[in-house]
Amino acid sequence: MPKIKTAFFCSNCGYESAKWIGKCPACEKWNTFVEEPVIKDNRLSETSWKKFSDEKKETKIISINNVSSGQEKRLNTGDAELDRVLGGGIVAGSIILIAGEPGIGKSTLFLQTGLLLNRTVVLYVSGEESEQQIKMRADRLKIQTENFYLLTETSTQTIFQEIKKLKPQLVIIDSVQTLQSPYIESSPGSVSQVRECAAEFQRFAKETNTPVFLIGHITKDGAIAGPKILEHMVDTVLQFEGDRHYAYRILRTLKNRFGSTDELGIYEMTDSGMKAISNPSDILITQKEDLLSGIAIAATIEGMRPLLIETQALVTQSVYGTPQRTVSGFDLRRLQLLLAVLEKRGGFHFGVKDVFLNIAGGLKVEDPSIDLAVLCALLSSYEDVALPHQVCFAGEVGLSGEIRAVNRIEQRIAEAEKLGFEKILVSKYNQKGLKNQKFNIEVVSMARVDEVYRFLF
Repeated sequence: MPKIKTAFFCSNCGYESAKWIGKCPACEKWNTFVEEPVIKDNRLSETSWKKFSDEKKETKIISINNVSSGQEKRLNTGDAELDRVLGGGIVAGSIILIAGEPGIGKSTLFLQTGLLLNRTVVLYVSGEESEQQIKMRADRLKIQTENFYLLTETSTQTIFQEIKKLKPQLVIIDSVQTLQSPYIESSPGSVSQVRECAAEFQRFAKETNTPVFLIGHITKDGAIAGPKILEHMVDTVLQFEGDRHYAYRILRTLKNRFGSTDELGIYEMTDSGMKAISNPSDILITQKEDLLSGIAIAATIEGMRPLLIETQALVTQSVYGTPQRTVSGFDLRRLQLLLAVLEKRGGFHFGVKDVFLNIAGGLKVEDPSIDLAVLCALLSSYEDVALPHQVCFAGEVGLSGEIRAVNRIEQRIAEAEKLGFEKILVSKYNQKGLKNQKFNIEVVSMARVDEVYRFLF
């Protein structure tokens, strides 16, 4: 018996070392090194999927000028939100990693996607559920198909042997942390196993031109489980997020070699699966009859999509020594910056007030163009005066109290007009691009925060 060779791997980033180290030189985390066996069995050196295709690919040096450029072929999934997030559909030979919290709906979404592809041979490989469990979920989705096949297996060699027999056009793996390669003697889910299994599927996807979905887990910190190299190996990384107690889910792109990384798709979890939301502005704005203080509507852009979202603020007298600053879906440091602007430029005493801020619908927004709406919601709650129903805001606030211009203002104005708003407050410096435009909504230009306060209150 050969001696089992072991190495030490960083469980955070996958850095390999011959001996144990307290601090990882790559990611600088402490006490993350674990010992794992790395011996390979030479008897298993032939991978069965190499004979998947009869075509023989020649490897040779080629000039970049001789490479034929063209639009990559994409497979439409029938789900408009998923197609948008992927950049227009599934690219042949791509490998896509999807991560999210347990129970968020990853398996449901991609089981539904596989069932919708009726003209495509789909293989769904599950290492977590039995065929009966998957069938029960498929029955709830009520989608009829003939080309959907199941395999409950965790050994990559067995999976590749079955793939060779079926020759599917799309492979879905649920999940990559449950797979086990016979090349590595460590347990499933370990750093070396995740890396080796992902590498095997990457080689399979590229050599056979078959797209592969890898469903992944996340850690308690919210990062994708496994080594960081897992995210580098794949073509696209999608994050599926949202609160399990709410019906709405957000599919966000973190990395995409075939499209934009700013796109997001919005779904609603229903009894019959994930329902794509085509007009999310309707669900993100509360339909209320009474005028309430502390609410302002912001016109933001996520990827290529304009959204109108509701910002809610609550300003109360602080009863403790240190005022609270609590946010949900917004950057806390950005809120502190806006409060400092109001304190310095407007003379409002937020230093003795508790401030709570929430972006309705469970969204996390990083677009600086919602600064003006957040600021107006804060002032509305501070004065306890409700803002008019049919007014929305689009502008970034600078440290000197000026309202800065934001990009793609025409799309924001058009979305506000489509939803029936009567006025939109924008920066005075956005007027250059709007001179020749005609809208059925009143566009009010402001240069400074004090002008906005006088206009509204």
